[in-house]
Amino acid sequence: MSANTAGPGRTVRPEGEVRPGPARGRAFGAGPLARAAALVYTLLVTEGLLLLTSAPGLVPLLLLRADASNLPLDAACLVPAGPAASAALFALWRRSGDLADLHPAAAFWRGYRLNAAGVLRLYVPWLAGATMVAMALAHGPASGVPGWWRALLVVIVAAGTLWLANAMVITSLFAFRAADVARLAAYFLGRTPLVALGNAGVVIAGALVTAFATEPVALLFAAVGCLALLASSRPLIKQVKERFTA
Repeated sequence: MSANTAGPGRTVRPEGEVRPGPARGRAFGAGPLARAAALVYTLLVTEGLLLLTSAPGLVPLLLLRADASNLPLDAACLVPAGPAASAALFALWRRSGDLADLHPAAAFWRGYRLNAAGVLRLYVPWLAGATMVAMALAHGPASGVPGWWRALLVVIVAAGTLWLANAMVITSLFAFRAADVARLAAYFLGRTPLVALGNAGVVIAGALVTAFATEPVALLFAAVGCLALLASSRPLIKQVKERFTA
């Protein structure tokens, strides 16, 4: 080794003073700011595609008058939202924190192609049932439906919504038959109560935003809601992966 060097990254001045060489930079896209930027970018792209694929139903839904007589039309307008939400879950679960490796649009369209048919087999029956319950509740006082029956219907819809949240996550991330997804979603309602509690929080938060703001404002946070649903469902996803996949 020459007299003017002292190992890699260190240089010796002629008078003997040692100074550090240039520090090695962190790999591009590896810092916390880069990861945050990657998350924001993924959420924005996913939100845009979610709204785009839901637009055939959302546009007429926003134009419909808020009236109990329009509930069947409201439900029909919400049908495209099921596959769109599933594709968003698929894309967000597979998101990358590396700024140099971001492909949320490709992941979204892949999830849409893979999951649309399976999601509709579960989502449409739930939507039809929820619509019938909503109509019964809307016309309950006039039709003489007792209060205890209306309360029971509310409980049924709440349980069905939590079941749907499990089913959406499972069918979006795993390749199971619709009947198997339905059974697994019901099984994990009791098996993972904290997941059900977290999903209930996500649903309640969405309902509050819709109630105190407007439907368009709530729609702008749809991708964030999907990300929150994935976060609360992590124990469920882990168990499905470990116990029911090869």
